[in-house]
Amino acid sequence: MIYSKKLKDIREEKNITQEEISNVLNISRGVYSVYETENQIIPIKHLDVLSNYFNVSIDYLFQFTNIKNYDNSNSINLEISVKRLKEFRKDNKITQVNLAKMLNVANGTIANYECGRNFIATPFLYEICKKYKISADYLLGKVDNPKYINF
Repeated sequence: MIYSKKLKDIREEKNITQEEISNVLNISRGVYSVYETENQIIPIKHLDVLSNYFNVSIDYLFQFTNIKNYDNSNSINLEISVKRLKEFRKDNKITQVNLAKMLNVANGTIANYECGRNFIATPFLYEICKKYKISADYLLGKVDNPKYINF
């Protein structure tokens, strides 16, 4: 993934330290540092907090678009995300088994996402969005438009 450059650029542009960001996320500076360098994958919940804090879209952080933010953006919504992931699969005629194979995960992982047990993991969200040109913000229920992105 390639969110680290945008996270660092935005943080430095706003003259904010890693320590300040770690306080926003309620984590240690060291943990935030490994997120920013992508030595550890940032969880969706932290990506959501940062996108809201910096007023940028997750699509922008993923470098899928140059549009910094979308109108009427909200925090991620698990209920909507579950619905949209299922809708995405049906629209693209992808079974849970095939999606699991594409992402190299157990079938139960996809079932857990679609039952709302947890949000889709950041790398899986990134791969789906990149391959199918669908907005991460849309899939997570942050926005209703755009649904698809051109990058």
